[in-house]
Amino acid sequence: MKNIILCVNAGSSSLKFALYAISESAEEKLAEGAIEGVGQPTARLWIRDSHEHLLDDRKTRFSDAHETIGALFSALEKPELPFPAAVGHRIVHGGMKYTEPQKVTPRLQADLEALIPLAPLHLPGQIELIEAVRKWRPTLPQVACFDTAFHCRMPEVARRFPLPQKFWEQGVRRYGFHGLSYEYVLSVLQEQSEKSSQNAGSRTIIAHLGNGASMVAVRDGAPVDTSMGLTPTGGFMMGTRSGDLDPGLVLYLLRSGHDARALEDIVNHRSGLLGVSGLSADMKTLLDQRSDNPHADQAITMFCRGVKKFLGAFAAVLGGLDTLVFTGGIGERAAPVRQEICSDLEFLGVILDASRNEKHAPIISTPGSRCTVQVIPTNEDLMIARHTVKALSNQTKTS
Repeated sequence: MKNIILCVNAGSSSLKFALYAISESAEEKLAEGAIEGVGQPTARLWIRDSHEHLLDDRKTRFSDAHETIGALFSALEKPELPFPAAVGHRIVHGGMKYTEPQKVTPRLQADLEALIPLAPLHLPGQIELIEAVRKWRPTLPQVACFDTAFHCRMPEVARRFPLPQKFWEQGVRRYGFHGLSYEYVLSVLQEQSEKSSQNAGSRTIIAHLGNGASMVAVRDGAPVDTSMGLTPTGGFMMGTRSGDLDPGLVLYLLRSGHDARALEDIVNHRSGLLGVSGLSADMKTLLDQRSDNPHADQAITMFCRGVKKFLGAFAAVLGGLDTLVFTGGIGERAAPVRQEICSDLEFLGVILDASRNEKHAPIISTPGSRCTVQVIPTNEDLMIARHTVKALSNQTKTS
């Protein structure tokens, strides 16, 4: 029996989606698409099937989540496509309580609303989508798949901040993000190991580099440390986010007249690649301008240096490095960034093959290097589909 799952992944002004057929013997992507420019004067909705054929491509206006979901359901009503039996959502933050995918209930939704201060960029829009799906299709099951769930297995020493005990008890801790992406990459590495009948090594670092970017250290398939913290703002610099800052700097800005809302705008929307370059948050744009724009060059240099610092720290936590994986939009497509991050890391066994790196080959390290460096395109949608089927199946067994 095939389970038809609609996977939705909400951004601040866009909605990406995919339709999967999941059975015990096969996983098939039937279609994928996006609604871009939500809330803007002109938005675009497009869908293409598994053969890259456009099934729909239109420009219109979607003012809110309700109109967006209505248009999505309407667009899916095509002879070529089966209608979904359930919807799986990527939910950025699950807090302390939600450490595995869950069917959406009124209680879960209320808990998510209470977590909005921990992920103000993402959770409001994701909650709106859940509400919109319920209004358009009240009987359609929905499952929340949490990006933080993957990291709950980290040791307590990695999850704690050096703060008084009461804050730990209140849930102030390192949650980590991009968990669905990391789960998928690890599933690919496991498949590779099974096919080759060789152990790829127990010490792995995965760098998910995109507009939002983070890193995880994995030993024997379990996370032991990650770069993001209480919120998705932490870690190394990103497209518009600052990453880690000196706490004294935040206090300084508060004393200088910036309130919490202004600080949130600075660290989440006006920092990172955009803030340093003064040009763009898009890495491709900065790479194109690098030779002529010193600020673009500086932003790229700072980004690569920040990633490299975390990479070195995590290699120290792991006691060495067997496998390094790049994923995410930048990690998969920006060869110069990968090259710069990996430069001078021969002491960790990281030696790139320049030709393979330029071609975005699956393995970009030299054959003789101690550390295997890979490029693995992530697939969060497939993880959402898998989790949705499993969560609904588990509920059926226990009900």
